[in-house]
Amino acid sequence: MKVAPSILSADFSKLKEDIKTVETAEWLHIDVMDGHFVPNITIGPLVVKAIRNHSKQFFDTHLMISKPEDYLEPFIRAGSDAITFHVETVDNPLAIIQQIHELGAKAGISIKPKTDVSTITPYLENLDLVLIMSVEPGFGGQSFIPESLQKIKALAKLKEKHGYHYEISVDGGINQYTSKQCIDAGATVLVAGSYIFNADDRKERIEKVRYGR
Repeated sequence: MKVAPSILSADFSKLKEDIKTVETAEWLHIDVMDGHFVPNITIGPLVVKAIRNHSKQFFDTHLMISKPEDYLEPFIRAGSDAITFHVETVDNPLAIIQQIHELGAKAGISIKPKTDVSTITPYLENLDLVLIMSVEPGFGGQSFIPESLQKIKALAKLKEKHGYHYEISVDGGINQYTSKQCIDAGATVLVAGSYIFNADDRKERIEKVRYGR
């Protein structure tokens, strides 16, 4: 089980130090918001570039923006290892996936809570990552939406049936209790923000997410 602390919940006045406190996690989740697709604005490629020198973790960059195709290269050049975009924002998802791969990064698709898994099934064989939003995207600290578990199970079954290689990532309301539910459903990556960064012992919280206990 891979854990991906979300820097959305970190203290941006000491981002370098905060990243060091979660270095026992395999991934670092980087939320990018444009104030258009979601009602919040966060960071750009310059921040990714700035923190890249201070972490050896896998940078999982989640583009919650209206025109992801315009920012693929800047974020990959800045140091992102994977780019995940929302299927709701593009007309030709396969073209975006191919572009990400051509730029040398892993490609992921994310779906919002009300978007059905069937929307992305045509692209699953080409993906390295599927991100299930278990809250409405835009802000941290929300409660887990239980219906997300059915999506995880569906994706796990499709992955096993067809021999696909994508990671099944879950983002939103993840803690030691919801993580166990997601693990049991078939998730392979868990994104946690406030649950980890609001704790004094962040290493312990990472382990609680990892093992669901």
